[in-house]
Amino acid sequence: MKIINQKYNTNRGAAMMIVVIFFVFISLTILVGIIAPVVREFKIAGTTLNAKKAYFLAESGTEDALYRIKNNKQISNSETITLGSASTTTTITTIDSNQKQIESLGDSTNNQRKVSLTISTSTGVSFNYGVLVGQGGINLNGSGTVNGNVYANGPITGDSSAIITGTAISGNSPSLTTDQTNGTGTPSNDVVFGNANGTQDIAQSFQVATESPLNKVQFYIKRTATLPSNATVKIVTDSSGSPGTTILATGTLNASTITTSYGWVDVSFTTNPLLDIGTTYWVVIDGSTGSSTKNYIIGANSSGYGNGLGKIGQQGGTWSSTTPSGLDYYFGLYLGGVNGLIAGSSGSQWNQLHIGTVSGTAQAHTVNYTNATGNIYCQSGTGNNKSCTSQPDPVYQAFPVSDANITSWQDDAIAGGTYTGNYSVGWAGATLGPKKIVGNLTVSGGGVFTVTGTLWVTGNITLNGGGRIQLASSYGTNDGVIVADGTVTISGGGNATGSGTSGSYLMMLSTSTSTSAISISGGAGAVIAYAQNGTIAISGGASLKEATGYRVTIDGGSSITYESGLTNNNFSSGPSGTWNVSTWKESE
Repeated sequence: MKIINQKYNTNRGAAMMIVVIFFVFISLTILVGIIAPVVREFKIAGTTLNAKKAYFLAESGTEDALYRIKNNKQISNSETITLGSASTTTTITTIDSNQKQIESLGDSTNNQRKVSLTISTSTGVSFNYGVLVGQGGINLNGSGTVNGNVYANGPITGDSSAIITGTAISGNSPSLTTDQTNGTGTPSNDVVFGNANGTQDIAQSFQVATESPLNKVQFYIKRTATLPSNATVKIVTDSSGSPGTTILATGTLNASTITTSYGWVDVSFTTNPLLDIGTTYWVVIDGSTGSSTKNYIIGANSSGYGNGLGKIGQQGGTWSSTTPSGLDYYFGLYLGGVNGLIAGSSGSQWNQLHIGTVSGTAQAHTVNYTNATGNIYCQSGTGNNKSCTSQPDPVYQAFPVSDANITSWQDDAIAGGTYTGNYSVGWAGATLGPKKIVGNLTVSGGGVFTVTGTLWVTGNITLNGGGRIQLASSYGTNDGVIVADGTVTISGGGNATGSGTSGSYLMMLSTSTSTSAISISGGAGAVIAYAQNGTIAISGGASLKEATGYRVTIDGGSSITYESGLTNNNFSSGPSGTWNVSTWKESE
């Protein structure tokens, strides 16, 4: 019995040990299952943290190198920054005189990230035409010549002494849109005009909201039973709150298109001026004296058209308020939708505008009084040396310089500091750049003004008296730019050139909206004239390389001679100019 109990106790002890061991094994298994993911997450978190450290170290390396380069501080082609156990190695490679590549490799506990960026001191701009013109168009007279191609977003006109040696293209303006309108439904007021001197004419003031060529105007109008005479519709400037005498455009209100019941009647204009936003203009219906049985009636209301006011009176005479006062006429003003035009300004087939010396073509919706060596592509034409060949009309051509480009150049100038006051250069000459000049810039007296970096002049630029503006020789084949908020005038033997190396040009850029934004007479050189919002006037035998402006006039034996290198201009900030980031990427 004793032996049996001993065996029983031994078995019980063995079973207990097995249970304990099994429990410990299960517990360890569970514990390992819990701890392993935690450890793994800790490892991942550590790796991620080190990778981020490596990335920020790489970023710091490129930023440090860029700061030193921009501020002309000492830096070698390879730099290492150590922070504890982490480090970043930055290498700088010179691509050319205007480009560098900066690469930085960050390392944190064998976790590596690389950042690469390219910096440059230049902006690439392509001038693909000898002249690129906005909606103001181009006019050539007095032996004015363009040795190259012309693209206009407005009309191309010229007399028989002018010539465009290449191709001439006039594109259609953007599509027709309603810019101003007043009046719907039955008018609350009727205004009679064309019946007596005192109420012979009516006028409505307005302001346009968009910048596009004037196309047409419409009126909600009727007439008496007896047909009145045709009336002339005019767009005129404002004169102290009344219609002025400066006429911008004219059209004919044909009485036969008007009935004895109200209806909308369109009037198109013979010219298509670009009206300025925020400027007051007047549309005038200039009629003749009629009678009580022979006149016009136009609808009007007092609902408060916000951009103008109606008046009665006589064009060139006295204007008065409507009765009752404060009326606005029912009218609509339409902009855009103007077709391209190439035409000899003489209006004669015996005095045609000449296009091309070898194979230059004329391309526009309408081509009149033109002699082209190549084909004439148009939808309608008269007085040409060839019949029209039909093809799709040319469209609007964008300008090559953006507002962002201009801002970048202004920033380049500011980086060199600011000069406050008018800056004058006489016979002794001067060297400057980059620099912002808060005032005017004058170069005269035979002085030579050497530009070593981008200039921004907040006032006007005057170059005369045999003075010369030139880029520093260190520009090499690169181009330079001078930005003016005011006008640019080159006259009296003034000359502006590039660095002296072939393919280097100086661009004189005006942001002015003036009709004389850039005026060049007698002189010029390797100059690009740019006035996207204003007029460029070239006269007095001046010669330059390219012109881009809202409107361009060339006369007095002046010429533009386009060079093929203008398709790939590289406008450098100058030898002492600032560096800007062109590209950035995280590389492998």
